[in-house]
Amino acid sequence: MNKEWSDLNKAMQQLLKKRDTFNEGIAALFRLRDELYNTMLSLREELSRGDFDAMPYPKAKGYHCKNIAYSLWHIFRIEDITANTLIADREQVFFTGDYQRRINSPIITTGNELSGDEIAGFTKVLDIGALYEYISDVKQSTEDTLLGMDFDKLKTKIPTERREKLISLEVVSRSEDAFWLVDYWCGKDIRGLIQMPFSRHHIMHTEAMLRIRDGLPRRT
Repeated sequence: MNKEWSDLNKAMQQLLKKRDTFNEGIAALFRLRDELYNTMLSLREELSRGDFDAMPYPKAKGYHCKNIAYSLWHIFRIEDITANTLIADREQVFFTGDYQRRINSPIITTGNELSGDEIAGFTKVLDIGALYEYISDVKQSTEDTLLGMDFDKLKTKIPTERREKLISLEVVSRSEDAFWLVDYWCGKDIRGLIQMPFSRHHIMHTEAMLRIRDGLPRRT
């Protein structure tokens, strides 16, 4: 793991544990997210449209077996779902922004159920510009929510009715490769969600995207 990102993530987690350092922890989280987001933006400037669909390591065991377009989609669908449906109890950015149509996505889920050729087929039809608009809007929405949160809220567990709302939206596939996410997220408190979907999850997939980029054929 990138040492700078790892160290910032660890510092953020420690700061969030204490009331007196909670605001510093949120600031550290935002710095980490900005660094990761800027890395994602740099890929848009650097890569061709076809590069976003490329899968140089299809047989790999890690996250780099996917492609970059899928990774962007996956990171921010998960963040949108957990931040808005589970924490804020409001409609997801994906729906309020009409992003399924704008991105031209055949699915509304996190994509966990997809593998191999399914991932390649899925991403080939996506509008990458609209996908980047989506991730920007989700990032801002999540951070607005966190700015309005106080320390005592961190220990809040996800209410049963929000779990049921999540299931009813069909935004998590019922495939065994995906549906486990419902129990995983709903078993956490808000601090736990901050420490995974909003930070560490970003790090892992951003590092995978950089590895995918480095595995692309070099253009002369």
